[in-house]
Amino acid sequence: MVTPRKILINGSYAPSLINFRGHLIRQMIARGHEVHVSAPNFEKVTKDKLLEMGANVHEVEMQRTGVGISGDIRYFFQLRRLMRKVGAEFVLNYTIKPNIYGGLAAYSTGAESASIVSGLGYAFYETNGFLHGTVQAISRWLYKFATAANRVVVFQNPDDRDDFIEAGCLLDQNKARMINGSGVDTNYYGVATLPEAPIFLIIARLLVSKGVREYANAARIVMSKRPDCRFFIAGFLDGGPDSVSQNELNEWVGWGIEFLGHLDDVRPAIESCSTYVLPSYREGTPRTVLEASAMGRASIVTDVPGCREVVIDGITGFIVPVKEPAKLADAMLKFIDSPELRATMGMEARKFCQEKYDVEKVNRSLIAHLGL
Repeated sequence: MVTPRKILINGSYAPSLINFRGHLIRQMIARGHEVHVSAPNFEKVTKDKLLEMGANVHEVEMQRTGVGISGDIRYFFQLRRLMRKVGAEFVLNYTIKPNIYGGLAAYSTGAESASIVSGLGYAFYETNGFLHGTVQAISRWLYKFATAANRVVVFQNPDDRDDFIEAGCLLDQNKARMINGSGVDTNYYGVATLPEAPIFLIIARLLVSKGVREYANAARIVMSKRPDCRFFIAGFLDGGPDSVSQNELNEWVGWGIEFLGHLDDVRPAIESCSTYVLPSYREGTPRTVLEASAMGRASIVTDVPGCREVVIDGITGFIVPVKEPAKLADAMLKFIDSPELRATMGMEARKFCQEKYDVEKVNRSLIAHLGL
């Protein structure tokens, strides 16, 4: 018998509460819990969808990208006031700032909490620079205190768990739990007919760490050999320290790459492509690869944490070295030269996604870990 509780879920990007946590919210409400959600900058359509689910929606101020200590402190106090206002008994956070400040705020109000580490993010990437090093040090120090307050800390791949612990961000290793990403609705993302032409797609925020530069450079290599191919980029300029510039994006468009912009529904873009690509530097569990897999698309990903888990090399797609556009181009050319490979690997990708990443299976595991 489930004891109903007042639950607050904190995210950093309002649409993700539907796209990544929508099924979880519905399941929690179905189990009798009173669910509240918070994020910055709700658009009416997002708020209305959450209200229709039965969730209580609260907008908070938060600087999603960049470093601003006064804004982060303000965010912490907003969360603490919100927790006291709604009488939150359990707080679930995901993404770095909600994980840190939501965990600390929950501790200060006496609420139980858990964090989902859906990826280690920019603060854990290896790069040079004083500012980046300072951000890393502060983030890891704050994470140590926040996770000390959590009842459990949930990871989406073993590399993230191990690196997080090694960095000193989780002192009590017994709190670590593992799930298969955020799951994907394999009914909503149904199999789509493959186009005959070789068409490649990446869906991502336009961040260097998502591998968009490598994608663009690989596309240029391939187009010089096979001008009949098409390359799509869907996403938006992030504005953070890791973002590519508008000028760079314009240059790629000049090469012949087609920019689709931000998409509220990615299914038409996935349906239009024959192969999905994500040459990221690191992921938690890349949702877009799972969506493409569910729709019967083979993928090319890099041999990095998070990505290597969602593709079976040579079966559901190809795994290539990170930061090597020439190797990425070689994998693209294999798919171009073999339409049969695109079809057979695409169907294997669908099967693999259903078996391991179906959202109902993932959420049952998560709810069990949370004790809800």
